[in-house]
Amino acid sequence: MEFGFLFQDTGLHYDRYLREVIDFLEKDQHFREKLHNTDMEDIKQGKLAKELDFVGHHVRTKLDELKRQEVNRLRTLIKAKQDAEGGHEMNHKVLLKQFEYMNHMNPHTFEVEDLDKLIQSATNDLENYDQKRHEEFKRYEMMKEHERKEHLKNLDEEHRKDEEQHYEELRKKHADHPKINHPGSQDQLKEVWKESDGLDPNDFDPKTFFKLHDTNGDGYIDEQELEALFTKELEKMYRPNLDEDDMTEMEEERLRMREHVMNEVDTNKDRLVSLDEFLMSTNKKEFLEPDSWETLEQAPAYTDEEMKLFEEQLAQEESNLNQKTSDLQKQKEELERQQEKLNAQKAELQQQHLPARS
Repeated sequence: MEFGFLFQDTGLHYDRYLREVIDFLEKDQHFREKLHNTDMEDIKQGKLAKELDFVGHHVRTKLDELKRQEVNRLRTLIKAKQDAEGGHEMNHKVLLKQFEYMNHMNPHTFEVEDLDKLIQSATNDLENYDQKRHEEFKRYEMMKEHERKEHLKNLDEEHRKDEEQHYEELRKKHADHPKINHPGSQDQLKEVWKESDGLDPNDFDPKTFFKLHDTNGDGYIDEQELEALFTKELEKMYRPNLDEDDMTEMEEERLRMREHVMNEVDTNKDRLVSLDEFLMSTNKKEFLEPDSWETLEQAPAYTDEEMKLFEEQLAQEESNLNQKTSDLQKQKEELERQQEKLNAQKAELQQQHLPARS
């Protein structure tokens, strides 16, 4: 196992720093050997971080440099936020505490605690990352529905009826697609074998399939390589530039498929599928005789109650914004009145001090 494979394309705001640290650690022979003999659970518990004390001096020197660069990047971000908020003085040490993936008390050298914090933060953040994406998608869907209903409110009865009919036609068009194979099932992988790999489905061989789709040859199918296997299924449901097909929904469907297969196949929960895990999964009933796949159109992203709460929140936000706008307008008017009063007083004083005419 190589450390970098655990954190590929994380999407985290400290992704570049994470990747650079990992790249340099993997160049150290001692660390690489220890990593090879350490399982994922021990890595998560910080046992690997202690090996930092034994890596080469040139690696430690480079890690120190990377940490200083990252601290400077965070300070620049804090300064930009300070400027955007009117230049109010900020305590950089206090603000750096929010970045839990490093030991901010020592901004100069990369220590065991830094590696431990980095591993723990990346592991925890990645575990929560998909859930955050689901929540963002739910909000996207609710906002889309809210805007649709608001649009209908502003139409007369005839046009509203036409819009609702058009919406229903688009919904039916989207739902009219070929059968979706259960992600990770024999039928789904055989279709990839045939359509993408150009091979006879009757000659399907799991081991060969794995090697074909381990595109970087590292001995694992990572999350990105796994998601690529669902492209054919997604193309049945989503086509770019068609009104009835939403590409944001397509990416949510891709995420759902990937999560489902990982839950079924990734037995040691390291976010990677090994050849052994893959071959083991091909003997399961879920692979040979899967249930039908429930797509997004059959499994709405939100409930009626969630939609109700969302619209109440939007109404409250709009009310707060209107109140703030009203308060600002009153403040503006009061300032204008005070300015007029000051101008009148100034004019009066100037008049009193004019030299008397002879």
